Amino acid sequence: MTYSVKEIYLTVQGEGAQTGLPAVFLRFAGCNLWSGLERDRSSAVCKFCDTDFIGTNGPGGGKFKTASNLAQDCLSHWPKGDMTGQPWVVCTGGEPLLQLDDDLINALHEAGFKIAVESNGTIKAPEGIDWLCISPKADAPLVQISGQELKLVFPQIENQPQDFAQLDFENFSLQPLDDENQSLNMQSAFDYCIAHPQWRLSVQTHKWLGVP
Repeated sequence: MTYSVKEIYLTVQGEGAQTGLPAVFLRFAGCNLWSGLERDRSSAVCKFCDTDFIGTNGPGGGKFKTASNLAQDCLSHWPKGDMTGQPWVVCTGGEPLLQLDDDLINALHEAGFKIAVESNGTIKAPEGIDWLCISPKADAPLVQISGQELKLVFPQIENQPQDFAQLDFENFSLQPLDDENQSLNMQSAFDYCIAHPQWRLSVQTHKWLGVP
């Protein structure tokens, strides 16, 4: 399988239950809920995506013909001077489960990584993922109903937090929608978490810091 990768870079996890975790971000090209083109946004299933996942022209991006090559390229982004920290790779997109397969999971583990995945939940996840974060989008059917974290962008007309509260996840995160009503969305998410402490407030700290 040839893997199409938009970009690879070292950063810290900016949102959700693992906020602040240093990790190599492996962003795959392509998604099954939106083409990524602005002309298609109004008719897309997911209309609020804020990520560029088109093509393979980002930093570290490209076409990788083998899982081993891609895993070693990810490892090259991890700091060499201090190996005391556990290397993590965050597979994201777009929709990473369109491409993440058993071969790549095995290759990343062999390279020393723990693997986190951020998915919209419309595709069943393969075995071997160490941290699976599912973020339901609009009326897309939710196939993956268990994992380490469910992260819900809030508010969504089609999705309410109580629709997911009984699913088999270890952590539940509520993330304010970043649109023209951001201040109101943040207050609403804050209030919901206070009233329903099963949910954690997820703030996109990377946007506040101005980092990828």
